[in-house]
Amino acid sequence: MGQRIITGIVAGAAFIGLLVAGGWYYACLLFLLALIGYWEFVRLNGQPWKRLDVLVGFAATGLIALPKLPFDWELPSFTAIVWILMFVLLSGTVFSKNRIQLEHVGVLFLGAVYVGAGFHYMAVTRELEHGIFWSALTFACIWASDAGAYFVGKAIGRTKLWPSISPNKTIEGALGGLVIAVIVGLIFAFFEPEWVGYGRAALIGLTAAVAGQLGDLVQSAYKRFRGVKDSGRLLPGHGGVLDRMDSWLIVFPFVHLIGLLAG
Repeated sequence: MGQRIITGIVAGAAFIGLLVAGGWYYACLLFLLALIGYWEFVRLNGQPWKRLDVLVGFAATGLIALPKLPFDWELPSFTAIVWILMFVLLSGTVFSKNRIQLEHVGVLFLGAVYVGAGFHYMAVTRELEHGIFWSALTFACIWASDAGAYFVGKAIGRTKLWPSISPNKTIEGALGGLVIAVIVGLIFAFFEPEWVGYGRAALIGLTAAVAGQLGDLVQSAYKRFRGVKDSGRLLPGHGGVLDRMDSWLIVFPFVHLIGLLAG
């Protein structure tokens, strides 16, 4: 427990410091985390990282994760990157004479979009006007949901949410996390009402709780299917990038796509 707490404090402080610094400091951190997350995904699926199609997946994940390229180079659109990745991976099945199978490239394609897009929208959020505020609001709602679900579940949780996937989660805990996330969103609106209204703040809290808990369940289901406890060992006592950031990868794209952080 002591190692877990120390790791959480140190890693959290470093992450928040780079978030506040913004610019390429934060973008490079997210780029690095995206590559580590993709490596964990590849490893989880038993794919050798030195194979050409896997390396193509790494490149695509990095490009998707970046909000822009240095030196004012033009970054291909998300659609272009995804289509090129699909085309290259499918071509690999032909040139390898099916030694690289369709199932392999399907998993690699899914991993690149899942991991890359999640970190991309984290970077995009920081580059919005008042980007620190929007990033802090979204992260705070995610973390409030996680903490609320844990402590409320410990205190009054009786009804299992989905025991075959995550036996410790309860419906009471999930609802408690949702309520606390909404309250945190409303607190942000109270201090900065000119930037976010109470309605939008509550919706961000609600979305962060629902999508975040679903993202956590998705990763739990996947690890259970693969028969592993953690996706990686980057953070002692916490696991890997996909273990700690599974909610982030779902919430940030979702709140953008439904327009909650637009402007």
